[in-house]
Amino acid sequence: MELRKDPITRSWVITGDDAPVMARALECPYCPEANPAPQVISSMPAVEEGGAWSARAVVHPSPLYRVEGDPQRQGNGLYDRMRSVGAHEVLLENPLHERELWDASDAEVEQVLLLAAQRVLDLKQDRRLKYVTVFKDYGDVAGQDIAHPAFQLMGTTFVPRRVLYELRSARDYYQRKERCVFCDILAQEERQVVRLVERRGEYLALCPYAARVPFETWLLSRIHDSSFERQVNSKTAGLRDLAALLRRTLNRIRSLSNGFHLVLHTSPNSLYRSDVLGYWKTIDDDYHWHIEILPIVPGKIKSYTVKESYFTPITPETAAARLREAPPE
Repeated sequence: MELRKDPITRSWVITGDDAPVMARALECPYCPEANPAPQVISSMPAVEEGGAWSARAVVHPSPLYRVEGDPQRQGNGLYDRMRSVGAHEVLLENPLHERELWDASDAEVEQVLLLAAQRVLDLKQDRRLKYVTVFKDYGDVAGQDIAHPAFQLMGTTFVPRRVLYELRSARDYYQRKERCVFCDILAQEERQVVRLVERRGEYLALCPYAARVPFETWLLSRIHDSSFERQVNSKTAGLRDLAALLRRTLNRIRSLSNGFHLVLHTSPNSLYRSDVLGYWKTIDDDYHWHIEILPIVPGKIKSYTVKESYFTPITPETAAARLREAPPE
């Protein structure tokens, strides 16, 4: 496996004829009784008395990225390539196979968020890793490949293209106005209300003004911070509110769609700042972490794989209204 960079779009693609294939197991390899048991990286204590653990990070059995070695960046004419060095973990939401995040208690969801933050912080100690992505694909239509309730985490030696776009736009906005564009969006959305789905404490769920798919929803903190993991580990995080908002939002979305993609957008690894990439110089002021949820509604989405443009037949205002009416519990 190796990484190759598109010289036009500047996106990295992992490819290789030796791509790992997950063998279909008769029994879930992540349930407590699994034999062999997965390689545990970290566990959170049980919320309920008598439990062994509430959330757990384990090594992915067929990782796309491996922690051993050096990326060995190479040039071949105008093309760039490097080894697929990085991290690939599975973040188990709870020990129970049928207990999805939206069925869990707020305390259990809080433990999942804490574990994700801890894993991101830990991986950012590795100077080889430029970015850590936490994501969840739910449903066959979303390409879900892990049956047990789980997120996945990937630490990469590059910053994903979508995040680069955000970083550059946030930096440019800050240079012009000396304000965070995400904070300005939050302020306007709270004034206009029409795209708000729910507010819990210092956290908001809203449909973005230019949503890419029907019922696209973002979760943002009203407290400015570029780093999810830093805010979650602070004493002022109000994490139980975020846990409740995430659980309730997913319940709403599931009543309207068959699956979804969820991804955390946080700041890149700024412990080892780049002297070349200018968007890290003001990142603590100009960027704002958030969670993006992209539901999959069959028959409602036009393909944008080739043309890189988006079409949604439901406006964000209508989507927000329908989500507000959807059952959160």
